[in-house]
Amino acid sequence: MPPTDAHADPGTGPAPRAGTGAEDTLDLELTDDLLALLAQDTPAAPGPEYRGAVSGLLDRPAAWRPVTTPAGVFQLVPVRLERDLAVISRWMNDPAVAAFWELSGAESVTAEHLLPQLDGDGRSLPCLGVLSGIPMSYWEIYRADLDPLARHYPARPHDTGLHLLIGEVSKRGHGIGTTLLRAASDLVLDNRPLCTRVVAEPDLRNTPSVSAFLSAGFRFSAEVELPDKRAALMIRDRAHRAQP
Repeated sequence: MPPTDAHADPGTGPAPRAGTGAEDTLDLELTDDLLALLAQDTPAAPGPEYRGAVSGLLDRPAAWRPVTTPAGVFQLVPVRLERDLAVISRWMNDPAVAAFWELSGAESVTAEHLLPQLDGDGRSLPCLGVLSGIPMSYWEIYRADLDPLARHYPARPHDTGLHLLIGEVSKRGHGIGTTLLRAASDLVLDNRPLCTRVVAEPDLRNTPSVSAFLSAGFRFSAEVELPDKRAALMIRDRAHRAQP
């Protein structure tokens, strides 16, 4: 098991890839009418749009401003395949990451995971986490209420989920995972006014991961049985975000 900050959320890696027989992040079909309704319910935001038919489903993370953290200035930058595939694939081939994400191998394996999100309806967005100008982590920001996860807990409209891996080994083991989890969840709550909760589902056996979420202001809500793991449902509530 890697240390907490080697992969602050190893158990919440992506849904199993298509063809594994398990649920996939993008397997819930949204009709055009429903997408239009969801878009109307989402406040407009300035700035460039990321790939995906309905970028408003996540309130356009491409426009979210950088934030200052104790570890440096942090920003979520939507993935561009031609620019970022090589570095993300390299991270996925790190044994500490591959054990949980199961995306080791050629770059095509990582591309197969990224493309459905980049070309999808906008409910899940892959991002690079850039710290002090250096890409050092990979994130997936997703609509938990539109994800198969919603079948396993009492989801609320606009619940937003996080997946994270810290790719650069030099950034592991210094409390950075907790710092970035708090920063990323703050970004969600600051930029998604209709979102009342940020959620995550680390593997229940991964005590360091659960500890990192608790230190970042999340609370343990329940144990949930998912297709690929028994998870700890972690929630950070907007109403309690000021609490340590």
